[in-house]
Amino acid sequence: MEPAERAALDQGTTARRGQGYTLRVTAVPAVHRQLLARCHPLDGGQGIPAVPAKRKARREYENRVSTLTPIGP
Repeated sequence: MEPAERAALDQGTTARRGQGYTLRVTAVPAVHRQLLARCHPLDGGQGIPAVPAKRKARREYENRVSTLTPIGP
């Protein structure tokens, strides 16, 4: 994991929501995109079974990241 990603996760705030936990991370859009790429296996594949709740969490995170400032040219 890159130093910027590790720092963002270390400084994140865990909040209890519903039946699980949410990690709130404040970071530049590039770090969020890197974190999103790292949690892609939650969709299943590569011998890892997909868990619907994890797949939904990753999809919701992807939707939030996609609304951030677009990647430059």
